[in-house]
Amino acid sequence: MIATAFQIHVERIDPARNMARFYALSIEPCLFGVALVRRWGRIGTGGRAQVEPMASEQEAVRRFLALAASKKRRGYRPPPSNLRGQKD
Repeated sequence: MIATAFQIHVERIDPARNMARFYALSIEPCLFGVALVRRWGRIGTGGRAQVEPMASEQEAVRRFLALAASKKRRGYRPPPSNLRGQKD
């Protein structure tokens, strides 16, 4: 069982390059323990997904943090809160 919930959703938007991407990471329980679930694609689409079974929760957390840091370096940021169904 997972001791702590790990989940992140980040976006990278660059209108000059017609870029609107999302990337989501989560650690979820699976049949064999835990898995790192990655989802990515263009904002507004279902995107793609990949499930990576991990040997331990610690390994999953290390991989999660490494991928999150990589996406941050590439310009991905949390989405603005006013774009998530809130009225101005």
